[in-house]
Amino acid sequence: MSVKKKVFKTVGLFTSSSNQNAYSIGEQIEEILSYRDITVLYDSSFSSLRKINKLKTHSKKYISDTADLVIAIGGDGAMLGCSREYGSQNIPILGINLGKLGFLTDIAPDEITSKLLEVLDGKYLVDKRFFLETKINNKKRNFLALNEVVIHSGTIAKLIEFDLFIDKKFVYRQKADGLIINSPTGSTAYSLSGGGPIVHPSLDAITLLPMFPHSLSSSPLIINANSSVQVSLVDRSSAAQLSFDSHNFINLEGQNEINICKSKSMLELLHPLDHDFYDGCRNKLGWSSSITKP
Repeated sequence: MSVKKKVFKTVGLFTSSSNQNAYSIGEQIEEILSYRDITVLYDSSFSSLRKINKLKTHSKKYISDTADLVIAIGGDGAMLGCSREYGSQNIPILGINLGKLGFLTDIAPDEITSKLLEVLDGKYLVDKRFFLETKINNKKRNFLALNEVVIHSGTIAKLIEFDLFIDKKFVYRQKADGLIINSPTGSTAYSLSGGGPIVHPSLDAITLLPMFPHSLSSSPLIINANSSVQVSLVDRSSAAQLSFDSHNFINLEGQNEINICKSKSMLELLHPLDHDFYDGCRNKLGWSSSITKP
């Protein structure tokens, strides 16, 4: 994480929230940016808010080609969607938190004016995160995830059987509800609820966590992020499903090889200068905030 100064001339606004507050905050941000002669472009995601039908929105392609910063308004879901859409195009992302946990969106609504002005003045931290890229045999396109890739049966209480390979070396055959492959960014998301470790976002690592494995000796596995992961479904006739950040879902029936690796695309997250990962963990995960002095 580092301090960096950059001049922003065109800023895109993105949301995944149906909350009308998203537009109110968008207006507030637009007022601040307009005072600095910065052009504001509303993503087409704002068109779903009923009270603002006359709002001019822009296509994702236009914003990708034009904006030098995109602000995500909402919870971490908004940040994930914004990151995959724009962050993967090397556009810096800043998050305004309307959600509850908000590990990625760390500016509160009542801090927008002060924190945003600091960012515009070049007072911010740059936090680099990597995406996971997934290739499925018989699929022409690849899929990106910032948090995690999940392979599961798609059915409650049904096991799937799969072989796991890392760098083409056989690791194990497992029966489980599924497998979570997550980046350090995703270690505080779905993986955490499954008992996975919290991994500091600066580490270049990938975690593999079986979901309810049919085994008494299965544990999370942390590997180098430059490793390649291959999962092969043992029963080709068995239906399974892939999900990316719990947003996009792909059925795997008749497609049994999944290859996952660190993407060449990197996300550039912007944080206020007082951002602290451990402070976020204390506030959002209920860690003790007391300090006992010797």
